[in-house]
Amino acid sequence: MSKILSSIPVVTDERLLTGFERGEDAGVYKLSDTLAIIQTLDFFTPIVDDPFSFGEIAVANALSDVYAMGGEPITAMNIVCFPISKMDGEILKEILHGGYSKLKEAGVLLVGGHSVEDDEIKYGLSVTGIVAPDKVFFNCGAKAGDKLVLTKPLGTGVISTAIKADSVSKAVAQEAVKQMSALNMMASKIAQAVGSIHACTDVTGFGFLGHMLEMLFSADVGFIVDSKSVPIFDGVGALLEEGFVPGGLYRNKTYQMPFIDVAKSCSPLVLDVMFDPQTSGGLLLALPDGDAQELVRRLIAGGINSATIVGEVVTKNAGRIMIV
Repeated sequence: MSKILSSIPVVTDERLLTGFERGEDAGVYKLSDTLAIIQTLDFFTPIVDDPFSFGEIAVANALSDVYAMGGEPITAMNIVCFPISKMDGEILKEILHGGYSKLKEAGVLLVGGHSVEDDEIKYGLSVTGIVAPDKVFFNCGAKAGDKLVLTKPLGTGVISTAIKADSVSKAVAQEAVKQMSALNMMASKIAQAVGSIHACTDVTGFGFLGHMLEMLFSADVGFIVDSKSVPIFDGVGALLEEGFVPGGLYRNKTYQMPFIDVAKSCSPLVLDVMFDPQTSGGLLLALPDGDAQELVRRLIAGGINSATIVGEVVTKNAGRIMIV
Protein backbone atom coordinates (compact mmCIF):
# COMPACT_ATOMS: atom_id res chain seq x y z
CA MET A 1 0.00 0.00 0.00
CA SER A 2 2.87 2.39 0.75
CA LYS A 3 4.14 1.92 -2.82
CA ILE A 4 0.70 2.72 -4.20
CA LEU A 5 0.25 5.78 -2.00
CA SER A 6 3.71 7.04 -2.97
CA SER A 7 2.39 7.57 -6.50
CA ILE A 8 -0.36 9.93 -5.28
CA PRO A 9 0.69 13.60 -5.04
CA VAL A 10 0.96 14.78 -1.43
CA VAL A 11 -1.44 17.64 -0.74
CA THR A 12 0.14 20.66 0.91
CA ASP A 13 -1.84 23.33 2.70
CA GLU A 14 -0.79 25.48 5.63
CA ARG A 15 -3.93 24.39 7.47
CA LEU A 16 -3.28 20.68 6.96
CA LEU A 17 -1.26 19.74 10.04
CA THR A 18 -0.85 16.15 8.87
CA GLY A 19 -2.24 13.94 6.11
CA PHE A 20 -1.21 10.51 4.77
CA GLU A 21 2.38 11.45 4.00
CA ARG A 22 3.99 9.89 7.10
CA GLY A 23 1.61 7.19 8.26
CA GLU A 24 -0.18 9.18 10.95
CA ASP A 25 -3.25 7.64 12.59
CA ALA A 26 -5.57 10.35 11.23
CA GLY A 27 -5.64 13.58 9.26
CA VAL A 28 -5.68 16.89 11.15
CA TYR A 29 -6.93 20.14 9.63
CA LYS A 30 -6.61 23.50 11.41
CA LEU A 31 -9.81 25.56 11.45
CA SER A 32 -8.56 28.33 13.73
CA ASP A 33 -5.77 29.08 16.18
CA THR A 34 -7.68 27.18 18.86
CA LEU A 35 -9.47 24.42 16.92
CA ALA A 36 -8.53 21.65 14.48
CA ILE A 37 -10.59 18.71 13.22
CA ILE A 38 -9.39 15.12 13.12
CA GLN A 39 -10.67 12.77 10.41
CA THR A 40 -10.28 9.01 10.21
CA LEU A 41 -12.09 5.84 9.17
CA ASP A 42 -11.66 2.16 9.83
CA PHE A 43 -13.66 -1.02 9.20
CA PHE A 44 -12.97 -4.75 9.04
CA THR A 45 -14.46 -8.23 8.98
CA PRO A 46 -15.64 -10.02 12.16
CA ILE A 47 -12.90 -11.25 14.49
CA VAL A 48 -15.27 -12.70 17.12
CA ASP A 49 -18.45 -14.76 16.78
CA ASP A 50 -20.78 -12.59 18.88
CA PRO A 51 -22.29 -9.80 16.69
CA PHE A 52 -22.74 -7.35 19.58
CA SER A 53 -19.11 -7.77 20.69
CA PHE A 54 -17.93 -7.37 17.11
CA GLY A 55 -19.78 -4.05 16.90
CA GLU A 56 -18.20 -2.86 20.14
CA ILE A 57 -14.70 -3.80 19.02
CA ALA A 58 -15.06 -2.23 15.57
CA VAL A 59 -16.17 1.08 17.07
CA ALA A 60 -13.51 1.10 19.79
CA ASN A 61 -10.93 0.45 17.07
CA ALA A 62 -12.16 3.27 14.82
CA LEU A 63 -12.35 5.82 17.64
CA SER A 64 -8.84 4.89 18.76
CA ASP A 65 -7.19 6.85 15.94
CA VAL A 66 -8.67 10.08 17.29
CA TYR A 67 -7.50 9.29 20.82
CA ALA A 68 -4.04 8.50 19.44
CA MET A 69 -3.90 12.06 18.05
CA GLY A 70 -4.76 13.50 21.48
CA GLY A 71 -8.23 14.46 20.32
CA GLU A 72 -11.88 14.05 21.25
CA PRO A 73 -14.19 12.21 18.81
CA ILE A 74 -17.48 14.06 18.40
CA THR A 75 -19.39 12.53 15.45
CA ALA A 76 -19.33 9.26 13.52
CA MET A 77 -20.92 7.60 10.50
CA ASN A 78 -21.44 3.85 10.13
CA ILE A 79 -19.75 1.90 7.34
CA VAL A 80 -21.59 -1.38 6.70
CA CYS A 81 -21.18 -4.28 4.28
CA PHE A 82 -23.68 -7.09 4.83
CA PRO A 83 -25.20 -10.01 2.84
CA ILE A 84 -28.76 -8.97 3.64
CA SER A 85 -30.30 -11.40 1.11
CA LYS A 86 -28.42 -14.38 2.60
CA MET A 87 -28.13 -13.65 6.31
CA ASP A 88 -30.57 -12.84 9.09
CA GLY A 89 -30.91 -9.08 9.54
CA GLU A 90 -30.97 -9.60 13.32
CA ILE A 91 -27.22 -10.19 13.13
CA LEU A 92 -26.68 -6.76 11.60
CA LYS A 93 -29.01 -5.26 14.18
CA GLU A 94 -26.86 -6.69 16.97
CA ILE A 95 -23.65 -5.43 15.34
CA LEU A 96 -25.08 -1.91 15.09
CA HIS A 97 -26.37 -2.02 18.67
CA GLY A 98 -22.94 -3.08 19.89
CA GLY A 99 -21.37 -0.23 17.98
CA TYR A 100 -23.91 2.26 19.30
CA SER A 101 -23.22 1.20 22.89
CA LYS A 102 -19.56 2.18 22.48
CA LEU A 103 -20.42 5.45 20.75
CA LYS A 104 -22.70 6.28 23.68
CA GLU A 105 -19.94 5.43 26.16
CA ALA A 106 -17.56 7.72 24.29
CA GLY A 107 -20.10 10.54 24.03
CA VAL A 108 -19.95 10.45 20.22
CA LEU A 109 -22.98 11.31 18.07
CA LEU A 110 -23.94 8.85 15.32
CA VAL A 111 -25.03 11.10 12.44
CA GLY A 112 -25.59 8.62 9.59
CA GLY A 113 -23.68 6.14 7.47
CA HIS A 114 -23.64 4.07 4.33
CA SER A 115 -24.33 0.38 3.63
CA VAL A 116 -23.81 -1.93 0.67
CA GLU A 117 -24.75 -5.55 0.11
CA ASP A 118 -21.64 -7.71 0.22
CA ASP A 119 -20.96 -11.44 0.60
CA GLU A 120 -18.71 -10.73 3.59
CA ILE A 121 -19.67 -8.76 6.69
CA LYS A 122 -17.66 -5.60 7.30
CA TYR A 123 -18.31 -2.87 9.84
CA GLY A 124 -16.62 0.27 11.10
CA LEU A 125 -16.84 4.03 11.25
CA SER A 126 -15.86 7.30 9.70
CA VAL A 127 -15.04 9.57 12.65
CA THR A 128 -14.60 13.30 13.13
CA GLY A 129 -12.84 14.63 16.20
CA ILE A 130 -11.52 17.91 17.54
CA VAL A 131 -8.23 18.97 19.12
CA ALA A 132 -6.33 22.18 19.87
CA PRO A 133 -3.72 22.66 17.09
CA ASP A 134 -0.90 22.95 19.62
CA LYS A 135 -1.99 19.84 21.54
CA VAL A 136 -1.94 17.26 18.71
CA PHE A 137 -0.11 14.00 19.38
CA PHE A 138 1.96 13.02 16.33
CA ASN A 139 3.52 9.60 15.84
CA CYS A 140 6.94 11.12 15.22
CA GLY A 141 8.92 13.30 17.61
CA ALA A 142 10.36 10.84 20.13
CA LYS A 143 13.49 12.26 21.77
CA ALA A 144 16.60 10.57 23.12
CA GLY A 145 16.09 9.81 26.80
CA ASP A 146 12.34 9.26 26.44
CA LYS A 147 10.68 6.15 27.79
CA LEU A 148 8.12 4.14 25.79
CA VAL A 149 4.80 3.33 27.45
CA LEU A 150 2.27 0.75 26.22
CA THR A 151 -1.29 0.68 27.62
CA LYS A 152 -2.73 -2.69 26.49
CA PRO A 153 -1.33 -6.23 26.26
CA LEU A 154 -0.42 -7.87 22.94
CA GLY A 155 -1.74 -11.02 21.31
CA THR A 156 -5.23 -10.25 20.00
CA GLY A 157 -4.37 -11.45 16.51
CA VAL A 158 -3.28 -14.86 17.79
CA ILE A 159 -6.29 -15.15 20.08
CA SER A 160 -8.72 -14.10 17.33
CA THR A 161 -7.25 -16.77 15.05
CA ALA A 162 -7.82 -19.38 17.76
CA ILE A 163 -11.35 -18.08 18.41
CA LYS A 164 -12.25 -18.68 14.76
CA ALA A 165 -11.08 -22.28 15.16
CA ASP A 166 -13.00 -22.64 18.45
CA SER A 167 -9.69 -23.58 20.09
CA VAL A 168 -9.24 -21.08 22.89
CA SER A 169 -10.39 -21.16 26.50
CA LYS A 170 -13.37 -19.04 27.49
CA ALA A 171 -11.28 -17.06 29.97
CA VAL A 172 -8.61 -16.12 27.40
CA ALA A 173 -11.22 -15.17 24.79
CA GLN A 174 -13.22 -13.07 27.25
CA GLU A 175 -10.17 -11.11 28.40
CA ALA A 176 -9.14 -10.40 24.81
CA VAL A 177 -12.65 -9.25 23.89
CA LYS A 178 -12.75 -7.08 27.02
CA GLN A 179 -9.49 -5.36 26.09
CA MET A 180 -10.38 -4.94 22.40
CA SER A 181 -13.72 -3.41 23.40
CA ALA A 182 -12.09 -1.01 25.83
CA LEU A 183 -11.87 2.58 24.60
CA ASN A 184 -8.51 4.36 24.59
CA MET A 185 -10.38 7.45 25.78
CA MET A 186 -9.16 7.31 29.39
CA ALA A 187 -5.56 6.59 28.37
CA SER A 188 -5.58 9.55 25.98
CA LYS A 189 -7.08 11.93 28.56
CA ILE A 190 -4.55 10.89 31.20
CA ALA A 191 -1.71 11.36 28.70
CA GLN A 192 -3.01 14.82 27.85
CA ALA A 193 -3.14 15.70 31.54
CA VAL A 194 0.41 14.49 32.16
CA GLY A 195 1.60 16.43 29.11
CA SER A 196 5.09 16.33 27.56
CA ILE A 197 4.04 13.61 25.09
CA HIS A 198 6.63 13.66 22.33
CA ALA A 199 5.05 10.92 20.18
CA CYS A 200 1.98 8.69 20.24
CA THR A 201 0.29 6.05 18.11
CA ASP A 202 -2.11 3.17 18.64
CA VAL A 203 -1.04 -0.41 18.05
CA THR A 204 -3.17 -2.08 15.37
CA GLY A 205 -2.64 -4.09 12.18
CA PHE A 206 1.10 -3.53 11.73
CA GLY A 207 1.72 -4.90 15.21
CA PHE A 208 3.69 -3.48 18.11
CA LEU A 209 6.98 -3.30 16.21
CA GLY A 210 5.45 -2.05 12.98
CA HIS A 211 3.82 0.94 14.62
CA MET A 212 6.99 1.54 16.59
CA LEU A 213 8.88 1.72 13.28
CA GLU A 214 6.37 4.33 12.08
CA MET A 215 7.37 6.39 15.11
CA LEU A 216 10.97 6.19 13.85
CA PHE A 217 10.08 7.44 10.37
CA SER A 218 12.70 10.06 9.37
CA ALA A 219 13.91 10.13 12.98
CA ASP A 220 17.49 10.50 14.21
CA VAL A 221 16.94 8.18 17.18
CA GLY A 222 16.58 4.47 17.80
CA PHE A 223 14.47 2.41 20.21
CA ILE A 224 15.47 -0.27 22.72
CA VAL A 225 12.65 -2.62 23.75
CA ASP A 226 12.79 -4.66 26.94
CA SER A 227 11.08 -7.87 25.79
CA LYS A 228 10.49 -9.01 29.38
CA SER A 229 8.45 -5.86 30.10
CA VAL A 230 6.11 -6.11 27.11
CA PRO A 231 2.61 -7.07 28.36
CA ILE A 232 1.14 -10.16 26.65
CA PHE A 233 -2.22 -11.86 27.17
CA ASP A 234 -2.13 -15.09 29.17
CA GLY A 235 -2.21 -18.13 26.92
CA VAL A 236 -0.82 -16.49 23.77
CA GLY A 237 2.50 -18.34 23.89
CA ALA A 238 0.76 -21.71 24.08
CA LEU A 239 -1.54 -20.79 21.18
CA LEU A 240 1.45 -19.83 19.03
CA GLU A 241 3.10 -23.16 19.82
CA GLU A 242 -0.11 -24.90 18.74
CA GLY A 243 0.08 -23.15 15.37
CA PHE A 244 -2.52 -20.39 15.69
CA VAL A 245 -0.52 -17.81 13.77
CA PRO A 246 -2.39 -15.12 11.78
CA GLY A 247 -1.17 -14.47 8.26
CA GLY A 248 -0.60 -10.82 9.13
CA LEU A 249 2.05 -11.85 11.68
CA TYR A 250 4.15 -13.47 8.95
CA ARG A 251 3.74 -10.44 6.66
CA ASN A 252 4.64 -8.01 9.41
CA LYS A 253 7.71 -10.01 10.36
CA THR A 254 8.95 -10.30 6.78
CA TYR A 255 8.66 -6.57 6.17
CA GLN A 256 9.88 -5.31 9.55
CA MET A 257 12.79 -7.62 10.47
CA PRO A 258 15.37 -5.78 8.31
CA PHE A 259 15.00 -2.81 10.69
CA ILE A 260 15.20 -4.82 13.91
CA ASP A 261 18.07 -6.30 15.91
CA VAL A 262 17.30 -9.06 18.41
CA ALA A 263 19.42 -10.07 21.40
CA LYS A 264 19.66 -13.75 22.39
CA SER A 265 17.90 -12.87 25.65
CA CYS A 266 14.61 -12.31 23.76
CA SER A 267 12.32 -15.34 23.60
CA PRO A 268 11.37 -16.29 20.00
CA LEU A 269 7.71 -16.56 21.08
CA VAL A 270 7.73 -13.09 22.60
CA LEU A 271 9.36 -11.76 19.45
CA ASP A 272 6.57 -13.26 17.32
CA VAL A 273 3.90 -11.69 19.53
CA MET A 274 5.49 -8.28 18.91
CA PHE A 275 4.73 -8.78 15.18
CA ASP A 276 1.16 -9.94 15.86
CA PRO A 277 -1.44 -7.72 14.10
CA GLN A 278 -3.58 -6.14 16.81
CA THR A 279 -7.20 -5.04 16.74
CA SER A 280 -8.12 -2.08 18.93
CA GLY A 281 -4.76 -2.23 20.67
CA GLY A 282 -3.38 0.18 23.22
CA LEU A 283 -1.60 3.50 22.90
CA LEU A 284 2.18 3.57 22.53
CA LEU A 285 3.66 6.82 23.83
CA ALA A 286 7.12 8.40 24.08
CA LEU A 287 7.77 10.94 26.85
CA PRO A 288 10.49 11.92 29.31
CA ASP A 289 11.49 9.38 31.95
CA GLY A 290 9.99 11.08 35.01
CA ASP A 291 6.74 11.88 33.23
CA ALA A 292 6.54 8.31 31.93
CA GLN A 293 6.69 6.99 35.48
CA GLU A 294 3.89 9.39 36.45
CA LEU A 295 1.86 8.44 33.38
CA VAL A 296 2.02 4.74 34.23
CA ARG A 297 1.06 5.48 37.84
CA ARG A 298 -2.00 7.48 36.74
CA LEU A 299 -2.99 4.93 34.10
CA ILE A 300 -2.96 2.10 36.62
CA ALA A 301 -4.87 4.25 39.12
CA GLY A 302 -7.41 4.81 36.33
CA GLY A 303 -7.93 1.07 35.87
CA ILE A 304 -5.57 0.57 32.92
CA ASN A 305 -3.67 -2.16 34.72
CA SER A 306 -1.52 -3.38 31.81
CA ALA A 307 0.14 0.02 31.32
CA THR A 308 3.91 -0.30 31.57
CA ILE A 309 7.21 1.11 30.37
CA VAL A 310 8.43 -1.19 27.59
CA GLY A 311 11.54 0.57 26.30
CA GLU A 312 13.54 3.71 25.76
CA VAL A 313 14.66 6.11 23.05
CA VAL A 314 18.40 6.33 22.32
CA THR A 315 20.71 8.22 19.98
CA LYS A 316 22.48 5.15 18.61
CA ASN A 317 21.19 2.97 15.74
CA ALA A 318 18.92 5.70 14.34
CA GLY A 319 15.83 4.32 12.64
CA ARG A 320 16.28 0.86 14.14
CA ILE A 321 14.83 -1.12 17.03
CA MET A 322 16.96 -3.21 19.36
CA ILE A 323 15.09 -5.89 21.34
CA VAL A 324 16.77 -7.15 24.49
